[in-house]
Amino acid sequence: MTFDPAALTARAKVNLSLHVTGRRGDGYHLLDSFVAFTDYGDRVAIAPATGLSLTVTGPRAEGVPTDGGNLCLRAARLFDLPGVAITLDKHLPAAAGIGGGSADAAAVIALLWQATGQMPGPEAVLTLGADVPVCLSGLPSRMRGIGEDLSPAPALPPLWCVLVNPGVAVPTGAVFQALHEVENPPMADFPDHWAGPAALCDWLADQRNDLQPPACTAQPVIAEVLEAIAGTGALLSRMSGSGATCFGLYDTPETADRAAQALTRPGWWVQASALASGPATP
Repeated sequence: MTFDPAALTARAKVNLSLHVTGRRGDGYHLLDSFVAFTDYGDRVAIAPATGLSLTVTGPRAEGVPTDGGNLCLRAARLFDLPGVAITLDKHLPAAAGIGGGSADAAAVIALLWQATGQMPGPEAVLTLGADVPVCLSGLPSRMRGIGEDLSPAPALPPLWCVLVNPGVAVPTGAVFQALHEVENPPMADFPDHWAGPAALCDWLADQRNDLQPPACTAQPVIAEVLEAIAGTGALLSRMSGSGATCFGLYDTPETADRAAQALTRPGWWVQASALASGPATP
């Protein structure tokens, strides 16, 4: 099968809230999370080939695995193809709570779906990771269960964010194990609409990231990052996912850009971006 080369931005995922509501008998934790996406991310390209290959480029390429465990390659194997050449231009930090690998895998699936008309089943997609289905949807969503239960969020008002990663590792499994309580209240129901950025952030302030306290215990620099973000006048500061990336929300691009400049530190990755209101486009 031949198809035209194509590319897509694999956008950073932001858990605006993340409630841990239980744990299944098989050990998987149950989540209730408000997920949104930035306009910034990695760039994934595909081209027809006689075999399956992955080339990693970009400023965050170092350390990205290129063997069979890479999620981009695992995603491509879900399709009945003689081969595909994948190029991953890596800009997002890895294992950072912003879905970098999941977003990359979702971009491969979206590109091959468009190119071939094939689409793996939901269970196959979920085997790649809990964040892959929501990254594939690309829409602001409420994500429940172990990532398989998605419902749309109200349209986001114009909102900008600054992502900050202090360059430390926070093992996801260790953060979940350190939770004092795994059966916590779910998120409140969404309103019909957000009157504006302040209304959305006021609603978010009443929600939580249940993984933030254990992550701060494991890596106290995360609390330092959150305090620094709050000091820029952010409408809200919170950790995304299991960390270590944190975010601040702002109502104008100018305030987000100024905050990003103020948050620059040696060893910290800092990126300002708009929050996207729709799916990624080529």
